[in-house]
Amino acid sequence: MIPVAEFKQFTEQQPAFKVLKPWWDVLAEYITIAMLMIGVFGCTLQITQDKIICLPNHISADYVSQINCKEYTQSSQATNASEEESAPTPSPTSGAPREMSGLRNNLDLQQYSFINQMCYETALHWYAKYFPYLVVIHTLIFIICGNFWFKFPGTSSKIEHFISILGKCFDSPWTTRALSEVSGETTQEKEKTIERDLSKPNMDETSPATADLPVPEKIVADTPAASVLDKKEGEQAKALFEKVKKFRHHVEEGDILYSMYMRQTILKFCKFVLITVYNAALVGQIHFIVPCMVHTEDMTGYNSFCCNHTKAHLFSKLAISYICFLGVYGLTCFYTLYWLFRRPLKEYSFRSVREETGIGDIPDVKNDFAFVLHLVDQYDSLYSKRFAVFLSEVSESRLRQLNLNHEWPADKLRQKLQQTPEGRLELHLFKLPGLPDTVFEVTETESLKLELLSEAHIPPLVSKLVRLEELSLFNCPAKIQHASLSYLRDHLKVLQVKFDDVKELPLWIFSLRALEELHLFGLLSQDASKNATLESLRELKALKVLMLKSNLSKVPQTVADVASHLQKLTIQNDGTKLLTLNALKRLSLLKELELIRCDLERIPHAVFSLNNLQVLDLKENSLHTIEEIISLQHCRKLSVLRLWHNQIAYIPEHIRKLKSLEELSLNRNKILVLPPQLFLCTKLRHLDLSHNEIRELPPEVGVLQLLQFFAVTGNFIEELPNELFFCQRLKTLKLGQNKLSSLSPKIGSLTSLVKLELKGNRIDVLPPELGSCTSLKKSGFSVEHALLETLPLDVRERLSEES
Repeated sequence: MIPVAEFKQFTEQQPAFKVLKPWWDVLAEYITIAMLMIGVFGCTLQITQDKIICLPNHISADYVSQINCKEYTQSSQATNASEEESAPTPSPTSGAPREMSGLRNNLDLQQYSFINQMCYETALHWYAKYFPYLVVIHTLIFIICGNFWFKFPGTSSKIEHFISILGKCFDSPWTTRALSEVSGETTQEKEKTIERDLSKPNMDETSPATADLPVPEKIVADTPAASVLDKKEGEQAKALFEKVKKFRHHVEEGDILYSMYMRQTILKFCKFVLITVYNAALVGQIHFIVPCMVHTEDMTGYNSFCCNHTKAHLFSKLAISYICFLGVYGLTCFYTLYWLFRRPLKEYSFRSVREETGIGDIPDVKNDFAFVLHLVDQYDSLYSKRFAVFLSEVSESRLRQLNLNHEWPADKLRQKLQQTPEGRLELHLFKLPGLPDTVFEVTETESLKLELLSEAHIPPLVSKLVRLEELSLFNCPAKIQHASLSYLRDHLKVLQVKFDDVKELPLWIFSLRALEELHLFGLLSQDASKNATLESLRELKALKVLMLKSNLSKVPQTVADVASHLQKLTIQNDGTKLLTLNALKRLSLLKELELIRCDLERIPHAVFSLNNLQVLDLKENSLHTIEEIISLQHCRKLSVLRLWHNQIAYIPEHIRKLKSLEELSLNRNKILVLPPQLFLCTKLRHLDLSHNEIRELPPEVGVLQLLQFFAVTGNFIEELPNELFFCQRLKTLKLGQNKLSSLSPKIGSLTSLVKLELKGNRIDVLPPELGSCTSLKKSGFSVEHALLETLPLDVRERLSEES
């Protein structure tokens, strides 16, 4: 026996899959149930009642057609008469019919049971015998055809996944709230959907999430109270968005669901035609009286019988009913085919949903995804409407925003405020999925740094940050609304942007008319002069500082567009050789120039025409010689020259021409000898010669009476000239990692000394005169501990005193 539990799966499956069963499939299902009941009822009659009852015919017959059963029933007279008329005339040789009588052998019951069985097998038409079983088999085939796509491995997994997601989307609290959160925009929020795409060039090519969105047609009042989701609900809704995205990507690639549904419908229709034809042709073979011939004269005394098919009348009625149900079932199949072919079911448009809800970015779908949504619409279009919420990037963005606001309240953000080297209060947000609205409640923020945010939408709320002067976007796609741009255009002073591709560079930054500093970190075109992005520099009328950390091969010609107000230019290459610098000649007001890691072999000639230049930094280049340094005398205001981290082997004598030089950095080169003319630059306050190959210091170093910082760390100096201690204003003296064997007692004359580095030398004992350096404390004294112990106790105690 089959346990009842086996049928449990069918009762549980129905509620889950009902959303993918349109009305015609439901009607067909009920029709198959009715046909199955007909078949089961007929089969039950076959088992519980006698199949056929036969009585002897007293007149012998040589053929079945000669058997006359009129005397047994008047109702069958017409039928039998037609049979006689159609029966062939007996052959003369067969003899006249003779009357027969039965034998008396007390075996009547067994005789008739035998005769009944024989006649049932030989005389009754096969259709009359097996009609109920055929109905059951056909109905089961229809049931299988109607539900095969729910069981086929290639389709069942997709259907189960879709139904699971659909149910969760329908019941999700976010589904209801999104319709008010997204469509419930205020007039100010509505501008977000109609703004010009100011965030970056080629937005449509870089990320779908940054594309312009259609204007919502339905605007409802915003309800902030309804926007609060608890953490669990928010996480569940976030997971649903991911599931919908993955399901859409997986299902839209093929059309196996559509193909399978169409094939099973065509198969059902063909099966219907075949069954209808042969049932209509054979239903007339069900007779109430059936003549039968069995050669049993020796046993029973008769060879012809008239049999009563006891279920013939009922079977004929059941067959007619079955054919009627079959006809209705065929109409449903025909309508299904009509529905499948009358319009493109591989395309589905959410146009009406977009108009009704105001969520303008719900995308149209195709292939199997579109097909299952068409089926769902036949069940209830509300499912598609609520499901569409999870296809909208606006809805997802709003949910992400709510979760962010919940996760990052203003008090938590306020704890992240830090002081920058420039003295600004900076709020640094790192690797967040978006920009929390609560950021704009931290009104004391002066610098906002957004790093590795998935995307950042800067709303008009930015106007609350009345002290904001600096904005940093590090690998952070940013979109800005028109009202926000209007505020930043007049208030933002410093902007830093780091990007991997120039297409990610937001174009709106070039409309910030109050911007004074612009720092760009990323790969630009090798030919920056033809770069459309940098062409917009001319719009920055207040720009004073420009930093380009990139891979430029020439100084952009567009830099000349800001020549009238640019005061500092920094080009930091990644080692790419900077070949053309002619554009520098036009920067007549430039005060600071930094060309770092540009693979320069000489000081560029374009620099010599910068009359207002005060700072020149050529760090980490390939300078081997600086003979052309004499031309820097034309830069009469030059006070800072940094030639550090190069390959310079010697310093030319005409460096003395640089009379206005106050800072000179030649550390980390390959200098062997210091020319005495170097110390004729009498205005030097800062001189760094560390990490070279210098073996001695000329006595002319004492000429530098204004010197405050002097470093020769990492050289091969064995002795210090006494003239060094004439530099009474020295505050920092770095002598570490040399070969000094002693320290002159004249060190005590440097009363302004704050920092002294001696570690890494061969000094055995320190002079007690160090006690005269009243400004020197232990925190600024770098020396081996054992060497420190050689000082008198009172000197050590004084050094340990807090300043």
